[in-house]
Amino acid sequence: MLDQIKKCIEKYQEIILYLFWGGMTTIVNWGSYSLCTVLLNRHSGLHFSIMGMEFSGTIIIANLISWVCAVLFAFVTNKLWVFHSKSWKIETALPEFVKFVSTRLITGGMEMIAVPLVVALGLNQMLFGIDGGLAKVIVSIVVVLLNYISSKLFIFK
Repeated sequence: MLDQIKKCIEKYQEIILYLFWGGMTTIVNWGSYSLCTVLLNRHSGLHFSIMGMEFSGTIIIANLISWVCAVLFAFVTNKLWVFHSKSWKIETALPEFVKFVSTRLITGGMEMIAVPLVVALGLNQMLFGIDGGLAKVIVSIVVVLLNYISSKLFIFK
């Protein structure tokens, strides 16, 4: 029984590590998002309307800051512990970083659009006391899947 569990862990080690570090990245993302929404709500009442939909500047700014924090954290953890790319030589690390950030810009752009859009479309339920929390969860699931595929196939070959 223990041998079977060990074989299963070895077989799916990369996915397990990706999910673990992805979970940690999510904590960084949500933690910084939560902190930013609290701090920005104290100092900002920025709201605007586009095509009849009301948007919160606080949510947009908090989402952007949390995305940057998460991408930097994810690059280091993915490079070192998920895909075992240990070299920090410029000719290795720089192309990885550029590809990593490029793909994250695409999925981050999707997230920047999707979270406020989903909130504006009516899914504005708070989750864990966080404005737009449910929208953030739904969008995060899609983003995690896309990020794994790009890291596995394109970045850390």
